[in-house]
Amino acid sequence: MKTFPGVRALDGVDLDVAAGEVHCLLGQNGAGKSTLIKVLAGAHQPDAGELTWAGRPVTFPGPHAADAAGIATIHQELDLVPGLSVAENVVLGHEPSRLGFTRFRDAEALTRGLLLRLGHPEIPPRREVGRLSAAGQQVVSVARALARDARLIVMDEPTAVLDPNEVRNLFRVVGELTADGVAVVYISHRLEEIRAIGDRVTVLKDGATVARDLPARTTPTAEVIRLMTGRPVEHAIPPPSAPPGEEVVLEVEDLAGPGFGGVSFTVRAGEVVGLAGLVGSGRSEIVETVYGARRATAGTVRVRGRALRTGSVPAAVRAGMGLCPEERKSQGLLLHESVARNVSLAALGRFARAGFLGPDAESDAARAVLARLDVRPADPSRPVRTLSGGNQQKVVLARWLLRGGRVLLLDEPTRGVDVGARGEIYALVRQLAEQGVAVVVVSSEIPEVLGLADTVLVVREGRVVRTAPAAELDEGRVLDLVMGAAHV
Repeated sequence: MKTFPGVRALDGVDLDVAAGEVHCLLGQNGAGKSTLIKVLAGAHQPDAGELTWAGRPVTFPGPHAADAAGIATIHQELDLVPGLSVAENVVLGHEPSRLGFTRFRDAEALTRGLLLRLGHPEIPPRREVGRLSAAGQQVVSVARALARDARLIVMDEPTAVLDPNEVRNLFRVVGELTADGVAVVYISHRLEEIRAIGDRVTVLKDGATVARDLPARTTPTAEVIRLMTGRPVEHAIPPPSAPPGEEVVLEVEDLAGPGFGGVSFTVRAGEVVGLAGLVGSGRSEIVETVYGARRATAGTVRVRGRALRTGSVPAAVRAGMGLCPEERKSQGLLLHESVARNVSLAALGRFARAGFLGPDAESDAARAVLARLDVRPADPSRPVRTLSGGNQQKVVLARWLLRGGRVLLLDEPTRGVDVGARGEIYALVRQLAEQGVAVVVVSSEIPEVLGLADTVLVVREGRVVRTAPAAELDEGRVLDLVMGAAHV
């Protein structure tokens, strides 16, 4: 059991993990998964219940104690030190030393071997980790866990930013680990991954275990979803109810910036345009440059015919544009502020009187939009850092619902989001399009792009290699294009 002010995060969780197995932990956002793994990692202390390790009751007063026992955790929100090198992050806390001095050559040699094992020999051990892509940082986080010689590795959404080849590499490494007797607790909202890699499944709901020892490969998806949500959930992408309008709302012409160039596309009122491509292909850089978070080196962005000043987020917001970024914690949220403040951030002027904010009006407006998105707990005064990852994503979406606007840019909108919330986000995108909003969606999941978008741009190595109606493409064709197997 684990209680925080105003909420009981864990209320009767039973979980047993055997050596050499991949034990999958499933549950909706807010079900208690993150709290549970923080207890296992020593970051939280349970209020009641017993934790047994290798047959003996234990307590982990801090992360160092769990680490010393042989438990390594790869968190969904990576906890690397951006200013240190790749090798320094991999050996952090376990530095090879002699006479009190770190042996950097040994650290780099260890790191190089681990990166080779993970299929990424191209990542330099001396490179500052903050300069790597999100996928590169995820690989470093996995390497750090492997360097601990752990007996239990907890993986929280480890494939969220990985491309298909990287996922296969990770699964290969997990297979090697379990063959050596290492236990893996695997958390993912991608149910197809659970079938591919898992042995047993435990399902959490509202902080309690509702199912144990389910066979990962044979339990029907509908049954897993029912256990997670307490009801059948339709998580398929709803079809559009009407074609897009004729008005061009967003126009991007010959846009270029670091990592991409020569990008042109238009988005009409009520149209959803999808950007498909591998992590690192330049798709996130494109939408961030459109939004003004990056300065363009060439090209023009227009909203309703009016050119925007390059590199200016305020200009984009004034023009009616909003962005839900890929990295919500570092780019999309003020973690120490309340949920209400994060929701109202783009519309603070609406709640100001004589230069002072009206907190009641701000809170009431936030509460209404939070209810629309079913954010839990529905408490606008709660610090946003205490919400689960999926509910934090809903808060970022709520910001732009409250602000309103004509253009919405969504970068990996369902990353780390459970199947129930995923269906809600799909329905919301459809509703916004029906209201005339121009939507751009970036996603690593090709079925998601094909299902949501009217038009798809396939991006490879910073270039758009194909633009086509979604109806003319299929998953295999898009994969060929993003992998470079077909040239257009």
